Amino acid sequence: MRLESLRRKDIPRCVEIEKILFPGDSPWTAYAFHAELDAGGHYLVARPDESDEVIGYAGLAVVGRRGDYEASIHTIGVDPRHQRKGIGTVLLKALLDRADELAAPVFLEVRTDNDAAITLYERHGFERIGLRKRYYQPSGADAYTMARPRAQVRDEVAG
Repeated sequence: MRLESLRRKDIPRCVEIEKILFPGDSPWTAYAFHAELDAGGHYLVARPDESDEVIGYAGLAVVGRRGDYEASIHTIGVDPRHQRKGIGTVLLKALLDRADELAAPVFLEVRTDNDAAITLYERHGFERIGLRKRYYQPSGADAYTMARPRAQVRDEVAG
Protein backbone atom coordinates (compact mmCIF):
# COMPACT_ATOMS: atom_id res chain seq x y z
CA MET A 1 0.00 0.00 0.00
CA ARG A 2 1.14 3.54 -0.66
CA LEU A 3 -0.01 6.96 0.55
CA GLU A 4 -0.29 9.92 -1.76
CA SER A 5 -1.75 13.39 -1.64
CA LEU A 6 -5.45 13.49 -2.46
CA ARG A 7 -5.97 14.66 -6.04
CA ARG A 8 -9.17 16.23 -7.27
CA LYS A 9 -9.71 13.29 -9.60
CA ASP A 10 -9.79 11.04 -6.49
CA ILE A 11 -12.75 12.88 -4.97
CA PRO A 12 -15.56 10.90 -6.69
CA ARG A 13 -14.11 7.67 -5.23
CA CYS A 14 -13.84 9.25 -1.76
CA VAL A 15 -17.50 10.32 -2.02
CA GLU A 16 -18.42 6.75 -3.02
CA ILE A 17 -16.67 5.34 0.07
CA GLU A 18 -18.33 8.01 2.26
CA LYS A 19 -21.76 6.88 1.09
CA ILE A 20 -20.93 3.28 1.99
CA LEU A 21 -19.49 4.14 5.41
CA PHE A 22 -21.99 6.75 6.58
CA PRO A 23 -25.39 5.95 5.08
CA GLY A 24 -27.39 7.04 8.14
CA ASP A 25 -25.71 10.42 8.39
CA SER A 26 -24.63 13.12 5.97
CA PRO A 27 -21.70 11.66 4.03
CA TRP A 28 -19.25 14.19 2.68
CA THR A 29 -20.04 15.50 -0.77
CA ALA A 30 -17.62 16.28 -3.57
CA TYR A 31 -18.07 19.94 -2.65
CA ALA A 32 -16.87 19.25 0.92
CA PHE A 33 -13.70 17.52 -0.30
CA HIS A 34 -13.00 20.30 -2.81
CA ALA A 35 -13.53 22.93 -0.10
CA GLU A 36 -11.05 21.15 2.20
CA LEU A 37 -8.42 21.08 -0.55
CA ASP A 38 -9.12 24.74 -1.38
CA ALA A 39 -8.61 25.60 2.31
CA GLY A 40 -5.17 23.96 2.25
CA GLY A 41 -6.01 20.84 4.24
CA HIS A 42 -3.55 17.95 4.41
CA TYR A 43 -5.45 15.15 2.66
CA LEU A 44 -4.10 11.74 1.76
CA VAL A 45 -5.33 8.66 -0.07
CA ALA A 46 -4.26 5.05 0.33
CA ARG A 47 -3.80 2.93 -2.79
CA PRO A 48 -2.84 -0.72 -3.22
CA ASP A 49 0.68 -1.15 -4.58
CA GLU A 50 -0.65 -2.78 -7.73
CA SER A 51 -3.26 -0.16 -8.75
CA ASP A 52 -4.39 3.45 -8.55
CA GLU A 53 -7.68 2.56 -6.82
CA VAL A 54 -8.43 4.69 -3.75
CA ILE A 55 -9.05 2.31 -0.84
CA GLY A 56 -8.86 4.87 1.95
CA TYR A 57 -8.51 8.56 2.66
CA ALA A 58 -7.84 10.90 5.56
CA GLY A 59 -7.68 14.62 6.15
CA LEU A 60 -6.19 17.03 8.63
CA ALA A 61 -6.96 20.73 8.93
CA VAL A 62 -4.47 23.04 10.62
CA VAL A 63 -5.26 26.49 11.97
CA GLY A 64 -3.26 29.08 13.85
CA ARG A 65 0.16 30.61 13.56
CA ARG A 66 3.62 29.20 13.76
CA GLY A 67 4.28 28.07 17.31
CA ASP A 68 0.57 28.02 18.10
CA TYR A 69 -0.97 25.60 15.59
CA GLU A 70 -3.99 23.42 16.25
CA ALA A 71 -4.89 20.43 14.10
CA SER A 72 -8.20 18.69 13.58
CA ILE A 73 -8.75 15.33 11.95
CA HIS A 74 -11.72 15.92 9.72
CA THR A 75 -12.10 12.47 8.20
CA ILE A 76 -10.66 8.99 7.94
CA GLY A 77 -12.36 6.40 5.79
CA VAL A 78 -11.41 2.95 4.51
CA ASP A 79 -13.35 0.95 1.95
CA PRO A 80 -15.05 -1.87 3.91
CA ARG A 81 -13.47 -4.46 1.58
CA HIS A 82 -10.05 -3.28 2.81
CA GLN A 83 -10.75 -2.76 6.51
CA ARG A 84 -8.90 -4.63 9.26
CA LYS A 85 -5.65 -4.51 7.26
CA GLY A 86 -4.05 -1.58 9.11
CA ILE A 87 -4.90 1.05 6.49
CA GLY A 88 -6.73 3.30 8.95
CA THR A 89 -3.75 3.10 11.31
CA VAL A 90 -1.30 4.05 8.56
CA LEU A 91 -3.48 6.99 7.52
CA LEU A 92 -3.87 8.16 11.13
CA LYS A 93 -0.11 7.94 11.75
CA ALA A 94 0.57 10.01 8.64
CA LEU A 95 -1.80 12.74 9.87
CA LEU A 96 -0.27 12.65 13.34
CA ASP A 97 3.23 12.91 11.85
CA ARG A 98 2.16 16.10 10.08
CA ALA A 99 0.68 17.51 13.30
CA ASP A 100 3.88 16.59 15.16
CA GLU A 101 5.98 18.45 12.57
CA LEU A 102 3.97 21.54 13.51
CA ALA A 103 3.92 20.76 17.26
CA ALA A 104 0.12 20.96 17.06
CA PRO A 105 -2.35 19.34 19.44
CA VAL A 106 -4.90 17.26 17.54
CA PHE A 107 -8.67 17.15 17.99
CA LEU A 108 -11.39 15.00 16.43
CA GLU A 109 -14.98 13.86 16.80
CA VAL A 110 -15.98 10.21 16.69
CA ARG A 111 -19.34 8.48 17.05
CA THR A 112 -19.78 7.17 20.57
CA ASP A 113 -20.76 3.77 19.15
CA ASN A 114 -17.67 3.44 16.91
CA ASP A 115 -15.67 1.24 19.26
CA ALA A 116 -13.03 0.30 16.67
CA ALA A 117 -12.21 3.95 15.91
CA ILE A 118 -12.22 4.94 19.59
CA THR A 119 -9.79 2.13 20.38
CA LEU A 120 -7.55 3.18 17.49
CA TYR A 121 -7.49 6.79 18.65
CA GLU A 122 -6.84 5.86 22.28
CA ARG A 123 -3.91 3.66 21.17
CA HIS A 124 -2.42 6.78 19.57
CA GLY A 125 -2.66 9.03 22.61
CA PHE A 126 -6.15 10.51 22.28
CA GLU A 127 -8.37 11.01 25.30
CA ARG A 128 -12.09 11.77 25.47
CA ILE A 129 -12.56 15.38 26.51
CA GLY A 130 -16.21 16.00 25.75
CA LEU A 131 -19.52 14.75 24.42
CA ARG A 132 -21.45 16.36 21.58
CA LYS A 133 -25.10 15.38 21.75
CA ARG A 134 -26.80 14.70 18.40
CA TYR A 135 -23.60 15.71 16.56
CA TYR A 136 -24.17 13.50 13.53
CA GLN A 137 -27.14 14.30 11.35
CA PRO A 138 -29.64 13.19 10.35
CA SER A 139 -29.21 10.14 12.62
CA GLY A 140 -28.76 12.23 15.77
CA ALA A 141 -25.87 10.05 16.95
CA ASP A 142 -23.66 11.47 19.69
CA ALA A 143 -19.93 12.06 19.28
CA TYR A 144 -17.02 12.16 21.63
CA THR A 145 -14.57 14.99 21.20
CA MET A 146 -11.10 13.55 21.61
CA ALA A 147 -7.75 15.28 21.89
CA ARG A 148 -4.09 14.40 21.75
CA PRO A 149 -1.57 16.91 23.15
CA ARG A 150 1.15 18.37 20.98
CA ALA A 151 4.16 16.10 20.57
CA GLN A 152 6.55 18.12 22.75
CA VAL A 153 4.09 18.03 25.66
CA ARG A 154 3.78 14.24 25.36
CA ASP A 155 7.59 13.94 25.33
CA GLU A 156 7.93 16.09 28.47
CA VAL A 157 5.35 13.99 30.32
CA ALA A 158 7.03 10.74 29.24
CA GLY A 159 10.49 11.96 30.27
